Amino acid sequence: MRGLISVGGKRSDLVKAVVRSVCYGNGGTRNRTNGPSSGGPVSMAYTSFQSTRPEQANQLSPIIIMHGLMGSKTNWKSMGKAINLKTGRQVYTVDARNHGDSPHTEHHSYPLLAEDLLFFLHEHNLPQAVLMGHSMGGRAVMAAALIEPSVVEKLVVLDISPVGTSTSISTLPRFLEIMRKVTLPPTVNIQEARTHIDNLLQPVIQDAGVRQFLISNLFFAENEYRWRLNLEGIARNFNPHISTFPASLTSKVFEGETAFIGGALSDYLRPENEEKIEAIFPQASFHYLEGAGHWLHADKPREFLELVTPLLNP
Repeated sequence: MRGLISVGGKRSDLVKAVVRSVCYGNGGTRNRTNGPSSGGPVSMAYTSFQSTRPEQANQLSPIIIMHGLMGSKTNWKSMGKAINLKTGRQVYTVDARNHGDSPHTEHHSYPLLAEDLLFFLHEHNLPQAVLMGHSMGGRAVMAAALIEPSVVEKLVVLDISPVGTSTSISTLPRFLEIMRKVTLPPTVNIQEARTHIDNLLQPVIQDAGVRQFLISNLFFAENEYRWRLNLEGIARNFNPHISTFPASLTSKVFEGETAFIGGALSDYLRPENEEKIEAIFPQASFHYLEGAGHWLHADKPREFLELVTPLLNP
């Protein structure tokens, strides 16, 4: 159904929710390159934007934002701050496992990303939160809401769907392969390195903005160039764990308030799939941002902020 629907989230004791959904064990921060090799949650790196309204600080649930595939919390720095100012809610932007400053792991799937989000709530003693995610992050927050609905006040899913997929996703393994094969001598400066990779990617990625988005993960440390992404792990798990939403979760239902926001120029969220989505998220509302593609928050930041703010407000 279209338009905003107000449905209050169901609250429950966090400890019970955590115990029901997964056995977490010790929650210390793990080394970025030596994350767990088997299944289980990781401690995600994050940036926090504190509430600017002290009188509401203890009354409003925080917002947790997870980026898309091959992104990071840095992509959401400006928007996260703007959302914090607009809503008065504390905002956490997180790095998903195998991305940014979070641990690199052998396994990568939406149930595991959901466990990481639930573990984040446990670590920060948050009884409930608004979960918002873009693309891969959108599927992660959907999975979290379906696995443990009681800790999710609201759900905001950006340009992704639990059913179907975009035709463009088939090209992503080729991007990964090119990035994995890049070799750069330590003698070249960062600008030369980025230009070289940009030239390698240009034949398969015509959009310069997308190329720069991928290249932003390159950094220099200990006399060598590295990626902030675990390219091997992402490539190994891409089919089927990243490319599709797990069928086992589509039999579940999240009854809470849910908003799907798509770019009108994107095919990741399609109007013809709304009925199927409503079977999983019966309180869903659907919104399409004119003139925006898959990276809708970057394509139309002002319009996106105007659209999402009332969806995030109490």
